[in-house]
Amino acid sequence: MSVVSRGFGRHEVRRDERLPPGQYDVGTRFPVLSAGPTPRTPLSAWDLTIQGEVEGLRRWNWDEFRALPREAVSVDIHCVTKWSKFDTRWEGVAVDTLLADVQTEATYATAFCDGGYTTNHRLADLTDGRAWVVDTYDGQPLAPEHGGPVRLLVPHLYFWKSAKWLRGFALTRLNEPGFWETFGYHDRGDPWLEQRYSGD
Repeated sequence: MSVVSRGFGRHEVRRDERLPPGQYDVGTRFPVLSAGPTPRTPLSAWDLTIQGEVEGLRRWNWDEFRALPREAVSVDIHCVTKWSKFDTRWEGVAVDTLLADVQTEATYATAFCDGGYTTNHRLADLTDGRAWVVDTYDGQPLAPEHGGPVRLLVPHLYFWKSAKWLRGFALTRLNEPGFWETFGYHDRGDPWLEQRYSGD
């Protein structure tokens, strides 16, 4: 089975000041790329947790998550495979909201997901209004192909850092590389610095 699903094809190169180096504007398309089959978790079985080096586990079921304060965001997204998509519209819960009452000395977070996917982050990249856990895209419930029921959205980093099918965060004081990072992808993934691979 292919590691990467559909989403590649011919593209028009267009210059725009919002395009990071080496990227192209994908226009109205929204490519779907996944490292394996698409999980489909029933909402009745879904929850979101914050665990690891924290004082007490935090957990929300679907209804509790949906009842949290919500934000609508419009952002550009940039995939490490070089496509970018402008003005994408999402709605969900800020990571700041999820961490509001969490006591921790952690400086890193590993996002973990249905299907076994993980990706690591500096906690500073997920806070101060920089990241959300989103459950709608373009006014509709987030489709499983795009990471539904919820995905992480970290638009200032390459899109593999916006983990699909999110189930929670493990907070740690030590940085623990995630799935793609162990295969040589950059630890942080800033598209403006072209941090695609380890050593970039």
